[in-house]
Amino acid sequence: MIEPDEQEIAISRQCGLIGLSKASYYYKPDPDPEEQYNHLLMRQIDEQFTKTPFYGSRKMTACLKRQGHKVNRKRIRRLMQMMGLESIYPKPNLSMSMKEHKKYPYLLRDVAVTRPNQVWSTDITYIRLMQGFIYLVAIIDWYSRYVLSWEISTTLDKEFCMKALNRALESGNPEIFNTDQGVQFTSLEFTGRLEGAGIKVSMDGRGRALDNIFVERLWRSVKYEEVYLKDYQDVRAAKDGLGSYFRFYNAERPHQSLGDATPSEVYYKDCFNLKERQAA
Repeated sequence: MIEPDEQEIAISRQCGLIGLSKASYYYKPDPDPEEQYNHLLMRQIDEQFTKTPFYGSRKMTACLKRQGHKVNRKRIRRLMQMMGLESIYPKPNLSMSMKEHKKYPYLLRDVAVTRPNQVWSTDITYIRLMQGFIYLVAIIDWYSRYVLSWEISTTLDKEFCMKALNRALESGNPEIFNTDQGVQFTSLEFTGRLEGAGIKVSMDGRGRALDNIFVERLWRSVKYEEVYLKDYQDVRAAKDGLGSYFRFYNAERPHQSLGDATPSEVYYKDCFNLKERQAA
């Protein structure tokens, strides 16, 4: 069919020529009710998990049942896996077996973070849309809370994580880079990029989101101050909205933990002061 803005033959005439009814041409199927309900459940799971990241599938199922949803644990576990969510308590990995990745220790226990580019970390979170969802990855400087880079994707592949990493490294190198044990971050491409730049790799204990506490706090801010207020219509709206939010977060939003300075002010001021001291 010729698109309406390009046509020289009326749509009704085109339909007649190929034996298609005009009503069929304009027909759009109703969304699958089951898929719509799953999206509703995922929205509520996301909000609850943002409040209580220690909820696994059992507690999440119980919580949703108390809200009136007739769901079972198997369904909620599957949706949480789709969303990339894992509760923070340590537990054995009972999911499908995967090739063992190189083991990296958690290097940040009892470490005092006193300067920018000492520690960076990253994580992935679920971002809801009106119909569907996407994933967001961000890289943050622990000292200043400055968001160095971010990317979105419709799938949990490693490519968008690599893109965020490469962009962040354009601004400099951290001494330590902390991640969880997700397959995106344990890939040889990701860890090899870090080690090739002389960066120490640190990894959370499996299922311990609080080892990456500053990114978890960032996600809460992103969700409550942006995502839940906007209800993005589509991927483009999400990209525009998140871009505006991260510019606000870095350059305008004061942080009490930073003496009411912004992440940009602290990151760039202290990077400059550090270079001055090193040059002296």
